[in-house]
Amino acid sequence: MVLLRSILFNIVFFTITFLLTFVAEAMRLRGPAHGLVVPMFWARLNLRLLRWICGIRVEVTGLENVPPGAALIASRHQSAFDIFVWLTLVPKCCYVLKRELLRIPLFGPLMLHAGMIAVDREAGGAALRSLLREGERAVREQRQIVIFPEGTRAPPGRIGSLQPGIAALAARLGQPVIPVSTNSGLFWGRRAFRKRPGVIRIVIGEPIPASTPRAALMRSLAQGMSVLDAPSKSAV
Repeated sequence: MVLLRSILFNIVFFTITFLLTFVAEAMRLRGPAHGLVVPMFWARLNLRLLRWICGIRVEVTGLENVPPGAALIASRHQSAFDIFVWLTLVPKCCYVLKRELLRIPLFGPLMLHAGMIAVDREAGGAALRSLLREGERAVREQRQIVIFPEGTRAPPGRIGSLQPGIAALAARLGQPVIPVSTNSGLFWGRRAFRKRPGVIRIVIGEPIPASTPRAALMRSLAQGMSVLDAPSKSAV
């Protein structure tokens, strides 16, 4: 049953993504103000499909820790699920993503149109300067910046090495860092075809002040991002 549900979900998911890409292209003509309309609709539809087809529900706690307006959210990254769920949780999501994604035909340019921050991870210091500059732009626009400090997806139960760019971003923007833990990888694994039924939990921790010394900030961030590392009994 899990396999059949996963096949159906993937067929519907990729079909809808393909079709909505053309809708988003048409929306580009209406200007930047409409850049998030289609992505937010796409993300909400994905959550419904996960529940209806795969039996995956989402439970979020601590959303009150995200202030109105500009915010800096540092989340665990275990699954492709993480790259769209925040479009349903905050009003003006701004993902920090790797520049390679911009090469995807049609989809890549739409991410720039939506105001996402693309970073060339091979560019060294130039990448950090670009991240800081684009972060300032996002704060001016009152966006909620979502960054994955691990840099890549990591399996449940093991947090990856946190990149120092998050501390530099907090210091430059003067924004507290909001740590987020998730167990999404238990149900939608990295490069996994099967989607297992259960409850994806997202725990949003208390903000860490931007003035916190770097070493202490990174320790607190790692702790806040690891609160769900114990095995989940809801996984099937």
